[in-house]
Amino acid sequence: MEPLLQAWEDFARTIEPPALTMDDAELRDHARQMLLAFAKDIATPQSEPQRAAKSKGQGTRSHEDTAAETHAEARLKSGYTVVQLVSEYRALRSSVLTLWAADVKDSRATDMADVARFNEAVDQALAESVARYEHMVKQSQNMFLAILGHDLRNPLGTVVSGSSFVMQATDIPPKYILVATRMFNSAKRMSKLINDLIDFTRTHLGPGIPIRVKQGSMVEVCELMVNELRTFHPEQQIEFESPPQLDAIFDDGRIAQVLSNLIGNAVQYGSPELPVKVRLQGGVNDICITVNNRGTTIPADKISGIFDPMVRIAASVSTDYTERTSLGIGLFISREIIHAHGGKVIVTSSDREGTTFTVTMPRMPKGFGAADEGGLQR
Repeated sequence: MEPLLQAWEDFARTIEPPALTMDDAELRDHARQMLLAFAKDIATPQSEPQRAAKSKGQGTRSHEDTAAETHAEARLKSGYTVVQLVSEYRALRSSVLTLWAADVKDSRATDMADVARFNEAVDQALAESVARYEHMVKQSQNMFLAILGHDLRNPLGTVVSGSSFVMQATDIPPKYILVATRMFNSAKRMSKLINDLIDFTRTHLGPGIPIRVKQGSMVEVCELMVNELRTFHPEQQIEFESPPQLDAIFDDGRIAQVLSNLIGNAVQYGSPELPVKVRLQGGVNDICITVNNRGTTIPADKISGIFDPMVRIAASVSTDYTERTSLGIGLFISREIIHAHGGKVIVTSSDREGTTFTVTMPRMPKGFGAADEGGLQR
């Protein structure tokens, strides 16, 4: 044990993270626990299902944190990168196998199955460490985004209120009114982006996007958003088709957010010469909304990731700067809102029909109870 612990400690001290918070005792304790776990794993008979699970990086798990998971948390707090974390396991593996080979050469024989079991145990510990490290990094990133979004709301609200006040003034030159109008429109776009950012972090830090539903007219909400998008994009023709009346129980603000995202996406990626078509239909139990544009067809291998913001951001890295200025989380949030209503969103794309987003949702969502005056909430 001692030569292995010393080799582990010597290598760890050669890594220079921003702040090393682990003392020698903690460092050795983590390594000791993992080495004992490796030895126990090698000595324990293994069934075929267990062997198959380990080969896939799974293995048996308990509710208690393993030594590898605890070590990953400590390393993250010490400022280690995931590359440095992995390098420690590489050094530990090398130290054990080097001493093992020397021991075999000098005195005793060994079974190669034991070596394979040891490597499997190290790989399992490494997988646990990396998984815990990644989980904690994602948590901290989402928390940062949530705090950032909330902290930006107040100063942005001041900009919106101030520019709105200037816009209504009658005793200042028109050029100042024009500047205030541009500030107001830009601030509103920023506000939408911040709201999307907060909703995105909600889906990762909490139970999901909250919705508050009540009886309302789906036709009125759709007409409102279509007209709003027509105002924002006067150069783009937007057609709307719906029945005279279609009532449902839904969160009108959230559905308006979905429509804004889907229609805005259709305008952005559709052909300016051809109209964006929005259609609302209703059955006895369900509502269907389609948004169609005739822009560039989405490749078949990209459709499955169209609602994933991280996939879209990664895919846009090689494109020009203007396409990278959007976080691309609008479609993801739209899907989450529709899921919260008990519905679904699908997308199809072909040269003949163009790209169509189809929203289907129940007219009466399940799992809602009575709330105070505002209607129904999940």
